[in-house]
Amino acid sequence: MPMAKLVVAFLLLLSVIAMLQTTVLASYGQQGHDYDQKHSGPRTLNSYPKSRKMIAYLERILQDTDGESKPHYDISSITKSLDLQGSILTDSTIISTATQDFGHLYSAHPLALIKPTGPDDIARVVKAASLAPHVTVAAKGNAHSVSGQAMTDGGLVIDMRSTEENHFRLLTIDGRSPNYIDVSGGALWEDVLTRCVSEFGLAPRSWTDYLGLTVGGTLSNAGVSGQAFRYGPQISNVMELDVVTGKGDITVCSETQNPELFFSVLGGLGQFGIITRARVRLQTAPDMVRWIRVVYSEFEEFTRDAEFLVSQKDGESFDYVEGFVFSNNDDPVNGWPSVPLDPNHGFNPALIPSTAGSVLYCLEVAFQYRKSDQPSTVDTVVSGLVKGLSYVEGLKFEVEVRYVEFLLRVKRVEEEAKASGVWDAPHPWLNLFISKSSIPDFDRTVFKDMLKDGIGGPMLIYPLLRSKWDNRTSAALPDSEIFYLVALLRSVPEGPLVEKAVAQNREIVEWCIKEGLDFKQYLPHYQTKEDWKRHFGNQWTRFVERKASFDPMAILAPGQKIFKRTQHS
Repeated sequence: MPMAKLVVAFLLLLSVIAMLQTTVLASYGQQGHDYDQKHSGPRTLNSYPKSRKMIAYLERILQDTDGESKPHYDISSITKSLDLQGSILTDSTIISTATQDFGHLYSAHPLALIKPTGPDDIARVVKAASLAPHVTVAAKGNAHSVSGQAMTDGGLVIDMRSTEENHFRLLTIDGRSPNYIDVSGGALWEDVLTRCVSEFGLAPRSWTDYLGLTVGGTLSNAGVSGQAFRYGPQISNVMELDVVTGKGDITVCSETQNPELFFSVLGGLGQFGIITRARVRLQTAPDMVRWIRVVYSEFEEFTRDAEFLVSQKDGESFDYVEGFVFSNNDDPVNGWPSVPLDPNHGFNPALIPSTAGSVLYCLEVAFQYRKSDQPSTVDTVVSGLVKGLSYVEGLKFEVEVRYVEFLLRVKRVEEEAKASGVWDAPHPWLNLFISKSSIPDFDRTVFKDMLKDGIGGPMLIYPLLRSKWDNRTSAALPDSEIFYLVALLRSVPEGPLVEKAVAQNREIVEWCIKEGLDFKQYLPHYQTKEDWKRHFGNQWTRFVERKASFDPMAILAPGQKIFKRTQHS
C-alpha cells in the first residue's frame, strides 16, 4: 500500500476511535449517573465498567488493504472485553452451525457464536457491537429460517437455545385459575407443549404446524396454524415480553408498559429487539383429537366450506381448520397417496368426478375433546359438522389421536425426513398471505397451471381472519377480513433444481405484483428497499420510525436485508 494511503488510513482510524470514545461517554451517560451514586471521585471514561476494554478492542481494527475497506476484528479481544457469563465460540467447526439455515440457500460467516446465559449477556453483546463499525448481531433459534434471515456475515450470532431453561413459571392473572406461562425466548414450542400438558394439564391456544421452533422466533414473525382463525396468531396470545433492544437496553414491555416496543417486536422480523421472555396465554388442554381430511374437486366448493367453518362462533365449528392442494395423480409425494391419515386407508381415485382438473383440494379439520366426554356425543357433534360440507362422497379419512400427538404431527415427518436425508436438502419455500378476492386468480394460474405437477412437498392453503390480528403489531397483512395462507414447502435435491425452484418462486411473486393481487409475503425475503416499502405499504413509515427508536444503528437481524448497518445513532 502506498505511504500516502497508509497515512490517510491511520489518521482516519484515529478519528474513528476518538469519535467512538465520545459515543461511549454519551451512551453510558445514564449508567454513569447511576454509577456516580455508588462511587465517589471524578467521572471519566475509565470509570465506567468494561468501557476501557471495549475501546481497547476497537483500537485493534486493522487498516484497509488496496481493495475494499473492511475492518477485521481480533476475536480474542472480543472474548476478553465482553466478560460474559456464557461462552464465545470461535472454532470454525462450531461456527459452521451458524453459517446456514434450514433453507440451505444462503451462507454467511460470522465472527463468533455466542451462547449467552441470559439477557445481560445479550445486552453486552449488542452494546459491544454498537461500538464497532459494521458489526451486526443475529439471534439464532433453531435455525429454521429458509432465506438467511437469522444469519450475519462478519457479525456475532447469538444462540438463543442456550437460554431455553431460564423461564418456566405458571401465573394467575386477574384472580382466575392459572392462565399464563412465562417461557424463555429460546425455548422450543414442542417443549413448552409437553411440559405444560404433563405438569399442569394446560396448553397455549395458538400454534404453528411445526413445533421445533423457538418462542422468540415465531413471535418475531407471527406464528400461524389451523387454530389461528379462532384465537389469532401466536402474537395475539402474548401478554408481556422481556426484550433486549438494538441499543442494548433490557426492557419489560406489554400493552400497557412500553407498548410501542411491545407491538413493534411482535411480528417485527427481529428488527427492534431480541425476545428473551414471553408471557403466553393458556387454556385447559384437551385429551383427544378427531382428525379428519375430506377431498374436493372444485376450488369454489373447497373455499366456501373452509370460509364457512372459520366464520362460525366458538363451539359451532371445528377447533382446527387447514387445507392443502395436491396433484390429481398417483405420485406418492404430490398426489393421491399423500392424503390418507392412516397408511392402511387407501385412496380410491375412481370416486373423483370426471370433471376434476389437474389438482384436487383437501380440507383438514380437527375436533378436540376430553376423555370424560361421551363417545356418542363426540360422534354426534363431528357428524353434524361434517354433514354440511360439500366434499367428494367417499373421500373422507378419519383417525383419533392424542392431543399432544396431533400437535406434534410434523415431528414424525421430521424424523422420517432426517432418516432419508430429505431434511438436510435445500428448502426453497414460499409463504404468502393472499386476500379472499385474489385467491381464485391465484388458484387458476399458480395451482392449476404452474404447480399442477406438485412441488415435492406440501402446498398448504387455508383461511385466516384479519380481525383476530392486532393492527398495532408489525405484521404485514392483506386488506380483506378473510385472507389465505399459501405455503409452498418444497424439498429439492442439491443441483440445478434448486435454482429452478427459486426462480419459480420469484416468478410467482412477480406475477402477483403484476396482476395487482392483494397479498403479502409471510416470512418475507426481499433484496431491495423498494420491495420492502411495497411489502409494508402504508405501514412502512411506522416501521422505519420504530427502527430509529429501538435499533437506530441497524445492528439487529441483518439477514432480513431491510436496513444497512450505520455507525451512528
